[in-house]
Amino acid sequence: MTIMQLDQVRFRWPDQSDDLISITSFSLSQGEKVFLQGPSGSGKSTLLSLMAGIHQPIQGDIRLLGESFSSLSASQRDRRRADHIGYIFQQFNLLPYLSVIDNVLLPCHFSPLRKQKTTAPEQEAKRLLKSLQLPDSCLSRQVTQLSIGQQQRVAAARALIGRPALLIADEPTSALDHDNRNHFIHLLMDECEQAGASLLFVSHDPTLTQGFDRILNLQELNHRQGEDG
Repeated sequence: MTIMQLDQVRFRWPDQSDDLISITSFSLSQGEKVFLQGPSGSGKSTLLSLMAGIHQPIQGDIRLLGESFSSLSASQRDRRRADHIGYIFQQFNLLPYLSVIDNVLLPCHFSPLRKQKTTAPEQEAKRLLKSLQLPDSCLSRQVTQLSIGQQQRVAAARALIGRPALLIADEPTSALDHDNRNHFIHLLMDECEQAGASLLFVSHDPTLTQGFDRILNLQELNHRQGEDG
């Protein structure tokens, strides 16, 4: 089963004359773990926003679970993203005024489907956090009281809860040392396998590629480059 499919996708910002993204074809299968690498400025974050339906291409088709994002309204894309995509942001994007548990449970509030897949949401949040090796003593704290490594685990648990079909991780290990990066990736892969989720892991660090089914270089996949982080 194909989870994500891109065909003849082009994108440029309104003030640009050249395409930032120009991809002939890309697909991601169910349960597949893909490492997408590329330097700063190669368009990684823009590509992810297209895959998540945040931005729309100027040409081409992007399909999530067989349905084209271009056929949906903005609110329908938001709902589809909430239902089927877990997203670990580079800066984590945790809500500072919420506790660890409440941050993890957020997708269940935005997506009835993911809540339905989680029969006991709070227990599942605790299980994910334990699996990702966050100490029990952190669960009731506000996320601002946690270390960067602990915040990273909260962001991963939030992305995984409710078993989304696709997990997108945008440079989530950039603040960690090498050993902790590899350990976190292995934990993430284990959880994706348990959930049957596909993983698209994006990084500029080629030393983190072990264990992935495919390793792609955005500069080879993308026929035109622009400026992006």
